[in-house]
Amino acid sequence: MFARPREFSTVLHHLRPIRTPIGKASIGRVLVGGRIDDAGRLPRYIGITLLAASLIWAPILGYLATAPARYTSQAVLILPGSGASASVTLDSIGQASSHASSPFANNSVSPTVTYKRLIGADRIIAHAAETVGTSRADFGSPQVQLIDQTGMIQLSITAGSPFAAQERGDALIAAFFEELDALRADELGTRETSGEGAIEEFRASVAATRAEMEALQRETGLVSAGQYEQIVSETDALRRRVLDLETELDEQTRQVDALVASLAISPTLAAATIKLHADSEFAALADQMAEQSAALAMAAQQYGANHPERVGIRTKYQATLAEARRRAGRITGLSADQLDALDLAPVGGRADLLARLVEYDAARQGLAAEHATLAAQLAADEAKTAALLEPAARLEDLQRNFQVAEAVFASAMARAQTTKSDLYASYPLVQVLEDPNLPDQPSSPRKKLALAAGIAATLMLFMGLALGWMRRPLINRLLAKPAP
Repeated sequence: MFARPREFSTVLHHLRPIRTPIGKASIGRVLVGGRIDDAGRLPRYIGITLLAASLIWAPILGYLATAPARYTSQAVLILPGSGASASVTLDSIGQASSHASSPFANNSVSPTVTYKRLIGADRIIAHAAETVGTSRADFGSPQVQLIDQTGMIQLSITAGSPFAAQERGDALIAAFFEELDALRADELGTRETSGEGAIEEFRASVAATRAEMEALQRETGLVSAGQYEQIVSETDALRRRVLDLETELDEQTRQVDALVASLAISPTLAAATIKLHADSEFAALADQMAEQSAALAMAAQQYGANHPERVGIRTKYQATLAEARRRAGRITGLSADQLDALDLAPVGGRADLLARLVEYDAARQGLAAEHATLAAQLAADEAKTAALLEPAARLEDLQRNFQVAEAVFASAMARAQTTKSDLYASYPLVQVLEDPNLPDQPSSPRKKLALAAGIAATLMLFMGLALGWMRRPLINRLLAKPAP
């Protein structure tokens, strides 16, 4: 594009002999003598133009004529951004919770990048190629693009026909989801296997604590620590009842002693007296004895001790008394000595006092019997309470340990079950937003792009040739500039 050395040497050769100032006409003659004719350059430029144009357009037209048509099917996957959580509380057993964080909560790990690498995994592509009945090399590699500021993944797969491209896209997505399911199942299986050892230990701990607790229950008869507390409470209530009975018995005894002192008769004889005077035959004998006793008293005032009238009345009285004593012995079953202490006379106004004495004595005997029974029971309960004190404390510890072990075991089992539903903890949920489409035009070769590139290259060729063509006038102008 600039003057060649030979042309510059020719020009300088013509200029070198000039020793004196010359005019414009002289300079024009010199330049005309040293100029190369433009007509001689034109064939060379035409040849260069044709050669360069053929080098530009021959590959482009050959590519457009021979390249097979390729179609690209596109699909879009999306990852929801929310997490999930669940909590289960079992009364008196334990609690289990499951929580899956949002896949975008961790800034250090991007699930979209993870899935991008997973989609391009060789085994997924090989599985998809096997599904559509082609080889791994012929299937090609999908183009995976992440859309910024979103949870979307765009897939592009290329094939020789629109239907083949769509079929490969469907096969690739199906293989991707199958691989995700396999990875999730493998993760759950690994978690379950790793947790089985801990669950077995928890189960053994629960069984050992239960066996020890059952042995202690069979040995002591205690079912629970609450039962021992109930026994202690019942013992305290029985102790208060015994104390109350002692007070009532003491009061009742004082009442009986007061009546005994007042009536000068024991409660047993008082009861016999009431029973005796309740007999009609003895009552008749008692009335007869009362009449004879009155007649004997009058005879004692009128007659002497051996007077026949007084002796007769005394004889009748003694006979009646002997009959009454025999009747009293049959009715009451008392001995002769007890009958001597028995008042065979009509009770009269003392009947209420005798009945009260008998009633009070019966109540006293009932209280005494109840007190004795309850006192014996209290002593047995206190001895039992003292004997069960240490076993009850041990049983309470065992029950607490059993509840803790059972709660831990139940929680571990619940966690093992809830983790089975937590499928998206490590591999977040992904959905198909757009199924692989059916392309309506080929993605390659791109005729417009190829033609535009050829036209641009041609324009650049013309610009270069134009600059080369214009170099001679520029050199002539530089050489024609007058010397200072």
